[in-house]
Amino acid sequence: MNGPNMQTLIVQPENKEQLLAVESVLKLLKINFVVEEDEALPTYVADGTKESMLEAQAGKLTPFTSIREMLDVK
Repeated sequence: MNGPNMQTLIVQPENKEQLLAVESVLKLLKINFVVEEDEALPTYVADGTKESMLEAQAGKLTPFTSIREMLDVK
């Protein structure tokens, strides 16, 4: 697919208008491209992350030195 000295370009348009413009230019220049959909985080992951950030901001941090300590495994 990529010849010698070719590079991969990652473009992240912020809206549909930018996406359509970039796709149009690439097609006009006959440049191959692949469109990949962003994968959304599962709700429980996003909720857990928000909760953890709030706890950290409130100073409710628990330092761990090992995975065994974190899992309370002896």
